[in-house]
Amino acid sequence: MNHDTIARYELFRVAPRWLLLKIETRAGVVGWGEPVVEGYAEAVEAAVHAMMESLVGADPALINRHWQRLAKGDFYGGRGPVLMSALAGIDQALWDIHGKTLGVPVATLLGGAVRDRMQMYGWVGRDDDSPEVASASAKAVVSELGFKMLKMNGGPRMGYVDFEGAVAFGAARVQAVREAVGPDVKLAVDFHGRCKLPMARKLIRALEPFDLTFIEEPVHPDFNDALPDLASFTDVPIATGERMFSTAEFYELLRRPGVGIVQPDLSHAGGITHVRDIARLAESRDVALAPHCPLGPIALASCLAVDFVSLNACFQESCLGIHYNEAAGVGLWDLVSNREAFAMDADGMIALPTGPGLGLEIDEEAVRAAAEEGHRWRNPHWVLPDGSPTRW
Repeated sequence: MNHDTIARYELFRVAPRWLLLKIETRAGVVGWGEPVVEGYAEAVEAAVHAMMESLVGADPALINRHWQRLAKGDFYGGRGPVLMSALAGIDQALWDIHGKTLGVPVATLLGGAVRDRMQMYGWVGRDDDSPEVASASAKAVVSELGFKMLKMNGGPRMGYVDFEGAVAFGAARVQAVREAVGPDVKLAVDFHGRCKLPMARKLIRALEPFDLTFIEEPVHPDFNDALPDLASFTDVPIATGERMFSTAEFYELLRRPGVGIVQPDLSHAGGITHVRDIARLAESRDVALAPHCPLGPIALASCLAVDFVSLNACFQESCLGIHYNEAAGVGLWDLVSNREAFAMDADGMIALPTGPGLGLEIDEEAVRAAAEEGHRWRNPHWVLPDGSPTRW
């Protein structure tokens, strides 16, 4: 029986848009989590403080009990992005502590790996890049970072009916990237939920010729009931789930055919404990798993822990080289001392992390230095040419 207890915790707001949680036990074991909703870090920070009030002094090994109580024993627990993201970061840190206490990786605690390597993919370009700029960025991501799979925005800002040539612009950009990287690099396209339902088929049809691995969020998740129709219209697998937070939401999504890949976020959908349940639910419907992760190293390590124990995990997103980080002058591994443990091989894959817990050695001095500056990152606010607001 583990007699150690949670002694203290700290939160660190770190650029570009991260929130890191450190939990320390009385025996000096430290676990790290990444609880954040991008653009609302302050709100999640407040929720973490509220949840941690009842955890200080508790046994950190009782992860399931803590998760169930915080998610289901509280009147508002387990609902919405802020509360589920706060819970996600706490859950990640507790799994990290548990693995470090026992000297084993989290994947071992979850029953052991079903694979040896995990395919990674990286992000290409910015929202409004021209085809020429996007193609140059794609070449750089492949040659300099070593990715063999890429994802890019295919959905520019668009009204309910496309009067501005957004579909043609998106198609030209995707075509330029495909031609730049050639046929052997996998390419996925993110609509980012920007495309209104009346234009979804037209945009899908315009992008289909470019050999896409998947289409992400062809419509906003409010309109997931349209996915069966869209799936019957295209052979390209449809992915969604980054803005879904509970098994109940994923159950409704998976009740009908339509989605081919679910993308729960390990920092939004309740952490390792809950995403493992979502992964199994998707597997029971023969649907693939590809966790969403444009965030920092702790979120990515948590994703990999679930990926390696989930048979239906197919590839993993990484923010390595993403433009948010570049603008802030921050790299994915700048706060990690053992970044070599997460290096990609020649095939663009990461091997099973073997370090205890999440396998990360966080450079706490670097975290504290970065937190002195902090951040107040906010989502961009987009408008259409007529001045009306539209989704970013």
